[in-house]
Amino acid sequence: MADKQVKKKAKGRRKKKETKLRIKWVKSSIGYSQRQKATIKSLGLRRLGDTVEWKDDPVTRGMIDKVRHLVEVEELGTGDLATVYGGEDEATRVASH
Repeated sequence: MADKQVKKKAKGRRKKKETKLRIKWVKSSIGYSQRQKATIKSLGLRRLGDTVEWKDDPVTRGMIDKVRHLVEVEELGTGDLATVYGGEDEATRVASH
């Protein structure tokens, strides 16, 4: 009976494959609040056009949500195609130029 309990615990300890988020700063923070500027800085973005990678967790998602109008987020799965959130997509970018 004890063996079954040990096996159940071992199953629960499997590592999840961590997804990462690639965050790119695409719009200037001039004219926005100090709080939003601080969030950009805390994400590790130093200048416009910078890109950083963070693990996907609720804290990071919350920071991104506060500055979603200033950044572009790409979800990097493990072997999956990347999903892009925010910013403009390639079709819009090509059509506008």
